[in-house]
Amino acid sequence: MRSCLRRMPKAAQSLTSSEEEQEIVIVGAGICGLATALALHRWSSSGPIAQGPAGEVPWPNRGRPPAGRVSGKGVRSVVLERSETLRASGAGIGIWANGWRALEQLGVASDLRKTALPIQRFRDVWLDKGSNQETPVTGEARCLNRSDLIRTLADVLPPGTIHFGRQIVSVKMDPSNSYPILQLLDGSSIVAKILIGCDGLNSVVANYLELEPTKEFGTCSVRGLTNYPNGHAFPLELVRTRRNDIRIGIVPIDDKLVYWFVGQQAIREDHTKVSQRPELIKEFILQSIDGSPTEVTQLIEDSELESLSLTRLRYRAPWDLLLGKFRKGTVTVAGDAMHVMGPFLGQGGSAALEDAIVLARCLSRKFVNPVDRVPNSERETTRMTMIREVGEAIDQYVNERRMRVVRLSTHTYLIGSLLKPSSLLVKFACIVFLVVFFRNPNHTRYDCGLL
Repeated sequence: MRSCLRRMPKAAQSLTSSEEEQEIVIVGAGICGLATALALHRWSSSGPIAQGPAGEVPWPNRGRPPAGRVSGKGVRSVVLERSETLRASGAGIGIWANGWRALEQLGVASDLRKTALPIQRFRDVWLDKGSNQETPVTGEARCLNRSDLIRTLADVLPPGTIHFGRQIVSVKMDPSNSYPILQLLDGSSIVAKILIGCDGLNSVVANYLELEPTKEFGTCSVRGLTNYPNGHAFPLELVRTRRNDIRIGIVPIDDKLVYWFVGQQAIREDHTKVSQRPELIKEFILQSIDGSPTEVTQLIEDSELESLSLTRLRYRAPWDLLLGKFRKGTVTVAGDAMHVMGPFLGQGGSAALEDAIVLARCLSRKFVNPVDRVPNSERETTRMTMIREVGEAIDQYVNERRMRVVRLSTHTYLIGSLLKPSSLLVKFACIVFLVVFFRNPNHTRYDCGLL
């Protein structure tokens, strides 16, 4: 089963100590957590590492490590993952041009391109109206198998980076040194000089920062993979089919694997019961799409049970992103923990990769393990200086990312509001805002910059 991640990566390590001290702790071994650890690892204190679209090192950067290699001057971090293995829920993930720019900086773009075919166009089909519309793709776009992305990021991290079975339950500030203390489910604790929460929409770190709770869209999404051992005939396009309140998306990953998703109003049955049993998820979604084209029904009927997931869509409100305080001391968040949004633009993964590059760049220029490099008599002064400078670096990261994610979140919020039951006045207002502010969306043109 391609979507399962059973092999222990070389970057994994099991810890048994009841108390630990770490320089930088990243919570969550998802896309954002692993990308942030890799970005910190790849950062070179001699300056940013640039590379061409095929991974070549341009002339001004010769003497620095090319894509996929590291100078050894990067910043070390540890990643805490609550599961015993890497997880890749969600089956597939679209990565657009802005996300590929980030993957270039991480040095893994070339390897990932080998796992996925380029998407050439979008095709929207309205079954109720009997109409369709084709739109060419601007820039590079591919749908990756999440397990390929997670595995690729994990495999290039230094040995011992990922610590499995380490679930944090709370965070508090140590009054004696102003460092965050992580309390783990097994009763142990970790003191971190810097804490980065990449722990998703139910983020413990976000709770510590006292961010406003995420909100429900009132819709749910089922995602899955269908494997064709002898190859499939699906064109290189993302097809989005709409019928009543049902939205179906289909896109090939490679010549044998197809990713699909179905969005609809949230189910009234026991969501937890259904979401934990893949056979019930398939039964539920086949009932929901009854009457859809035969090839769509067959695609879902033939899907791999292990790849199926059912989730209620949640978001962090644009106004909460605009006004929220995303730093407390040396603690911050990134990815879904910061800006979980609806999937309507397909930008969640790419935005998380952008976060990783920007955060690593800001932190690395301020912090390279300074406390351990000075005599004991000077450590208190150095510690306070480090806390101040790390705080400035995190503020810089937040300032650089805030309006970017506010814009993405606002766009997805308006689209999501149109898709759920609401008054004609609300729908009209959403349409007006979309026309005025997002007539020509350019979110894929964003460049997160160099490490």
